[in-house]
Amino acid sequence: MLKIGEYNELVVESRVEFGLYLNSDSGRILLPNKYVSEEFNIGDTLEVFVYTDSEDRLVATTLQPKGIVGDFVFLKAKEIVSFGTFMDWGLEKDLLIPKSEQQERMLPPRKYLIKICFDEQTSRVYGTAKISANCDKNTQDLAAGQQVDLLIHSITEIGIMAVVDNRYFGMLYRSETYQDLSVGDRCKGYIMRLREDNKIDLTLKEPGYSSVKGSGDTIVELLNTAGGFIPCHDKSSPQEIKEIFSMSKKEFKRAVGGLFKRGILTLEKDGIRLKQGEPAENPEQPEKPEKINPWNSKS
Repeated sequence: MLKIGEYNELVVESRVEFGLYLNSDSGRILLPNKYVSEEFNIGDTLEVFVYTDSEDRLVATTLQPKGIVGDFVFLKAKEIVSFGTFMDWGLEKDLLIPKSEQQERMLPPRKYLIKICFDEQTSRVYGTAKISANCDKNTQDLAAGQQVDLLIHSITEIGIMAVVDNRYFGMLYRSETYQDLSVGDRCKGYIMRLREDNKIDLTLKEPGYSSVKGSGDTIVELLNTAGGFIPCHDKSSPQEIKEIFSMSKKEFKRAVGGLFKRGILTLEKDGIRLKQGEPAENPEQPEKPEKINPWNSKS
């Protein structure tokens, strides 16, 4: 079945003066000469992107758009018209964002996060800037602790909004995020909580003990880089710990506790120091690493 706004594998049916006709279950589709290679022959199967031209005729191209139907992509506003805004998505025909699908007036040459959609009634591809409203609200296929791909949509005072796995919409709480993120960034994250209202709380740290192990690796790496000593300890401010280690004070103390117990570092009055030589082996890992606190103070 032909998929408009997506890639299709179509067979070359015939050659005409202005291009190649490709066979599809929706009839012949023209691949204009500008996209035809001398290597193309009748009977060949070509992978092409299919969409409609300015006269709503199906047309094929070998150009690669910046996204296909279903994708969330950042596109640059190109031209404002009375009925919407055209965006540059890498094809000769720009992608229209109708006025009804805009959250705010879209001004060139700013970039906006767009979901590429398909209108079955008109067979046209269009875009929408109403991201959360066009994300899947059914989260039954997700689970707490699951690793996901994140695309940062916007940053507010409360949290960092992100598209999850190119399908859902969730939020990272700013108070629990210790990594510098910008709109448009892509990164890995984890499902922290699935709420009853189908909203998704996210985290950049792997839940459970695996997160503590990863934080410990980060501390050891930074200690090595710093020559084995960092003047940071249980009395250091949360902001100082965040700036140095990109983690919360609680997480820092938990990770340091694990490294101390394993004999990898020592605690000094004015900081932490990496032990010289081979660290002591301790194959038994604690079931609740948050209780390991050699400083014995509250975070």
